[in-house]
Amino acid sequence: MKRVVSVSLGSSKRNMRVETEVLGNKFIIERIGTDGDMEKAIQLIGELDGQVDAFGMGGIDLYVVAGKRRYTFRDAKRIARAAKITPIVDGSGLKNTLERKVVSQLEESGLLSWSGKKVFLVSGADRFGMAQALSQHGAQLVFGDLMFALGFPIPLTSLGKLELAAHTLAPLVCQLPFKLVYPTGNKQGQNTPRFEKYYREADVIAGDFHFIWKHLPPSLPGNTILTNTVTLPDIKALRERGVGRLVTTTPNLNGRSFGTNVMEGVLVALIGKAPEEITASEYEEVLNAIGFIPRVQDL
Repeated sequence: MKRVVSVSLGSSKRNMRVETEVLGNKFIIERIGTDGDMEKAIQLIGELDGQVDAFGMGGIDLYVVAGKRRYTFRDAKRIARAAKITPIVDGSGLKNTLERKVVSQLEESGLLSWSGKKVFLVSGADRFGMAQALSQHGAQLVFGDLMFALGFPIPLTSLGKLELAAHTLAPLVCQLPFKLVYPTGNKQGQNTPRFEKYYREADVIAGDFHFIWKHLPPSLPGNTILTNTVTLPDIKALRERGVGRLVTTTPNLNGRSFGTNVMEGVLVALIGKAPEEITASEYEEVLNAIGFIPRVQDL
């Protein structure tokens, strides 16, 4: 049996463990939150190193991407170095393959026609593959990177502006303590409505769920949310706020959609190569074999 463990800086209240089968292989898939304690995450990875088939790095990104440039978060690099034997991934491989694919699948299935659709992507640098795919399908995009990472009420309205902002600010932002850029630990459950104009004007709100929730308005009737990791309480909270439809890019396992870092860990365990040796086409091939499709839920 293969075992994939996501060690997350997020809240331990969102912990989960499931047993499932993927392409004939039995898996134990776990998510362990450290409530924002980076040293605990490093210690846990060190203790499990060599005993599991793959690690996911949750609650933190190793990289942000804009165009052909990639920037590494200093704190994430510290965590990744704790894995000496077991491969560790942050989900970027899946964001660049699965999430592109999901955008096309939603169009082809007739569930969402992107041309002219107003999409508020809360962080384009976190999901540049999705951003490119949405742009290619004709969506009208607003990126909230400056709002959600830095608190600046400045929308970015094109891929070019997103790249320029990333090239200018990412080298500095990636050196900051990650907790200043992204909600970790108990902060993941906190909600302070801001930037309501951009939420309300959007047909679709897309991106990382913790960013979406961070400033989600108290009422958002009819909108669609396109995200990844949600729990049953998250779904209940979205329903109470009037959200019309929820689309998740990762599969439902025991009532929970795990993060892209977890599912990328599953793919790495299946392929049996070091993550840096795996090509986008190899990820695509395994995704097609598994038959991952977006989960669509009317709320």
